[in-house]
Amino acid sequence: MLQMNVIERFKESFIHCSYLPAITDYFKHKTLTYKDVAASVAMYHMLFKECGIVKGDKIAIIGKNSSNWVVAYIATVTYGAVIVPILADFNPADAANIINHSQSKLLYADKTIWNSIKDFKFDTLIGAIDLESESVLQDFTENCICSLAYASKSEHFASLYPDGFNPCKLDFAKVQDDDLMIISYTSGTSGFSKGVMLSVKNISSNVNFALEHKFHVRGSRVLSLLPLAHAYGCAFDMLTPLSAGSHVTLLGKMPSPTVLLGALKDVRPNLLCSVPLVMEKIVRKSIVPKISKKPVSTLLRIPLISKFIYRKINKAMLESFGGCLREVNLGGAPLSPFVEDVLNKIQFPYTVGYGMTECGPLISYTPHEKYRSGSAGVLLPGMEIKITDCENDSSIGEICVRGANVMLGYYRNPEATAQAIDKDGWLHTGDMGVVSQDGSISIKGRCKSMILSANGQNIYPEEIEAKLNNMEGVSESLVLEEKGRLVALVVPDFEDVKKRGLSLQAIKETMQENLNKLNRIVASYEKVSDVRICKEEFEKTPKRSIRRYLYPKQAKLWLSD
Repeated sequence: MLQMNVIERFKESFIHCSYLPAITDYFKHKTLTYKDVAASVAMYHMLFKECGIVKGDKIAIIGKNSSNWVVAYIATVTYGAVIVPILADFNPADAANIINHSQSKLLYADKTIWNSIKDFKFDTLIGAIDLESESVLQDFTENCICSLAYASKSEHFASLYPDGFNPCKLDFAKVQDDDLMIISYTSGTSGFSKGVMLSVKNISSNVNFALEHKFHVRGSRVLSLLPLAHAYGCAFDMLTPLSAGSHVTLLGKMPSPTVLLGALKDVRPNLLCSVPLVMEKIVRKSIVPKISKKPVSTLLRIPLISKFIYRKINKAMLESFGGCLREVNLGGAPLSPFVEDVLNKIQFPYTVGYGMTECGPLISYTPHEKYRSGSAGVLLPGMEIKITDCENDSSIGEICVRGANVMLGYYRNPEATAQAIDKDGWLHTGDMGVVSQDGSISIKGRCKSMILSANGQNIYPEEIEAKLNNMEGVSESLVLEEKGRLVALVVPDFEDVKKRGLSLQAIKETMQENLNKLNRIVASYEKVSDVRICKEEFEKTPKRSIRRYLYPKQAKLWLSD
């Protein structure tokens, strides 16, 4: 048994942090205390019971990050029901399929999203509820059970708590370690969404680890940027801080750099979880221009002066992040080596971890003081790792893990489960990597994207892309195999193109120069034959990973002026 599971931790927070701020909707200037959240959770529990929901039933939720979204989520799992979070940017057909496949009985949704899916046939739903107004959007029951329950909710709630609500009066479900808690449908780069079954133990192991490493403590501040329907944001921007008694501020949407900097200044977060793309943009736009121009670039060659300059840059950057930042945790994709080098020089407190939805999500992490550049941290306690032999390079192979964080399997998909988890309990991650002598894990790329050259060499396109992305005018790139040769699809830095008024011919010349430079720094078998310029950025998952399977077919090339 776990020392304390996440459901028990919520109860502790509601009781002992009653009057502390819990959740704020940044743009609505709306804040709920832990007592407010507990009261709303109690209301949801009452409504679940009146609607006939029992322990183990599935409740789906789809919408942008909001305090109401968080309350519905917490209410579901503390009732003993199974939450099915659906990413808000799933297309309507996929969202409807997930609701049906998960056999959800209730749906909480943003009204605009409901309007896009309401004409689909739903097999098991008894009701759809508006997240914003908390009113019934559609009642599928013959006797209007949901509508009646919601119509009289205030009166019924008052009768249940005649002396007023107190968090100590809230009953939480008794759960076992292996009870199903979440079905999280992946939005991976392979194009096929599977329902990852995460248990109480899977989630509690992640939360307990984060609490032990002081990700969040009582009274600390969190600025949530990531979609809470995704495992990364869910675990460390919501479940962990609310277990600790922290104050979570929700932006509710992907912010522009200006809005983000304003929010950081207002919230003054102690820890920030993000994806590398955000940090890379900040470094390239805010730091690189300062250190690449004379006289600063010249002064940086002088050791004592360079240390002074880097300290000043570090101080300014920390101030721009609110001035109270202890660490930035990056995950979901590799961080550019160039950006890592810049962050190391200014001694910025960042670290890069590794995980996947199937591990709820964390597999490896190291605090920034011990983090080794180019790695993804060290394996979490309670987990085991092995690298399967690779035919052409015995030190690099597929990463396999097993232990407390590994999922129960894929919901109603035994075939996919058997492919992912072998008979000995090892989860095959689909990532190629290596473990160094100090235990640090380094990710080379996805197994499916690895290319085998004509002379038998393994080519990891992500490593070539990392080099290309650091070159002039490149925003992002994809390296693909075409008829036995490597080609690169490149998205230019459109902001720079517009600012400088560059013509297509000028862009082509820059990219050809980049190609020449690239081929001088990669291995002979990694040389790229051709570069093709794309008119728009690559389509991505909510965690900002490129949907590689769509390309090159979906690439819109910039062929002429």
